[in-house]
Amino acid sequence: MKHLIHVAIPACLTLAAACTAGAQAKPVAAPAEVAKVYERLLPQIEKIPIYDNHSHATFPDDSDMDAQAAPPGESAVVRLREDNPEFVAAAKSLFGYPYADFSAEHAKWLIDKKKAAEVSGNTAYWDSILDKLNIETCLANRVALAPYLNPQRFHWVFFVDSFLYPFNNRDQSAKNGDLGVYIPLQEKILQHYEKQGGLNALPGDLAGYESFVRQTLADNQKKGGVAMKFEAAYFRSLYFSDPPREKAEAIFNKYHSGGVPTEDEYRTFQDYVFRVLIDQAGKLHLPVHFHSAVGIGDYFSLRNGNPLNLENVLRDPRYKNVTFVLIHGGYPYTLEMIWLTAAKNVYTDSSLMGYYVYPSELKNILKQWISLYPEKIMFGSDAFPFNDAVGAEETFWLAVRSARTAVAEALAELVAENAITESKALEFAHMYLHDNAAKIYGDKK
Repeated sequence: MKHLIHVAIPACLTLAAACTAGAQAKPVAAPAEVAKVYERLLPQIEKIPIYDNHSHATFPDDSDMDAQAAPPGESAVVRLREDNPEFVAAAKSLFGYPYADFSAEHAKWLIDKKKAAEVSGNTAYWDSILDKLNIETCLANRVALAPYLNPQRFHWVFFVDSFLYPFNNRDQSAKNGDLGVYIPLQEKILQHYEKQGGLNALPGDLAGYESFVRQTLADNQKKGGVAMKFEAAYFRSLYFSDPPREKAEAIFNKYHSGGVPTEDEYRTFQDYVFRVLIDQAGKLHLPVHFHSAVGIGDYFSLRNGNPLNLENVLRDPRYKNVTFVLIHGGYPYTLEMIWLTAAKNVYTDSSLMGYYVYPSELKNILKQWISLYPEKIMFGSDAFPFNDAVGAEETFWLAVRSARTAVAEALAELVAENAITESKALEFAHMYLHDNAAKIYGDKK
């Protein structure tokens, strides 16, 4: 017990330094006082340039925007439905949209403007979207970086799930309708990587396959990749065991030329290759991103996508030099998520949440995160084109507006509660909106 008390003292002193001198944090602040602090903080927070940790900046007909596609029949949350008036506000702000709705006749005005920008192929279009929203840098999750995205502003995050599916995937695709859409796309990307590596087929042994995997990661990094991403939660549990190489080798030898692996065999092989990918990421100093939240489709498993499934990997001392970024904040497991970031090499972002939930709810999440590990959280837009009218442009706007107002309100409450000073609040805002991400990816402001 004495040891525990001794360890706790520095943390208390650190907290005290952030608090208003001579005051104890209080559980409730007067709404009027919170409002006054909010009005002072928001204009300053608006000026902070954003480093967007996660987006799919793209035109809607670009097949390289993601390593998978939305399955049919997906239902949309309230805020992402076309009748959300915030999308009209976004179009007015970004494009001077002259109408008050997205009726087919009116939306054509907006669609034509975007189509013209796509045809031009000019990088100035997407640069201008970032400029209007005060986004300095944006990570673009894509199969390949598009020529219409300026690599000085948009940094490439590439996908690696395809390496987990090198065999006959008949049984995998047949599990449900979602996987029937997803798995063929993974096969296509693996073929893309094979062609990139000068291969006409899978290597003849596991050593060759491991070499192919490691070399592809190195090549993608040389092509500008700043991080690699797993969407594994869409396909399987995020729990990865640690099988011996001998088992993986036997499975590869059995199926690399044909045949359909059993469920257990495929899972064992995937778990081994996953460890190869993480090991190589550490060698390359390449951050590793995970989808770690609710997902689209009729068969997405919240249980499988729970970020706690990754705890045995995140806490593995072999990977202490690997930077893990759990995107989407683990939503709805946001409390579990922030405690995972207690590990020195684990971070998270608020992408997706910025347009799934309203600012009032995002504020509550950010307040909790900031109160615990403000140096481990980042802004992410998850900007994505939902249709020809409501594109990545509008979702950029919605996520940015939500985040700036939500973090301002969260910080205003903490200031009014005597938990932190206003100067500390602005420091935390800079960390969340820009500095934490810039530190991870080596950018300097």
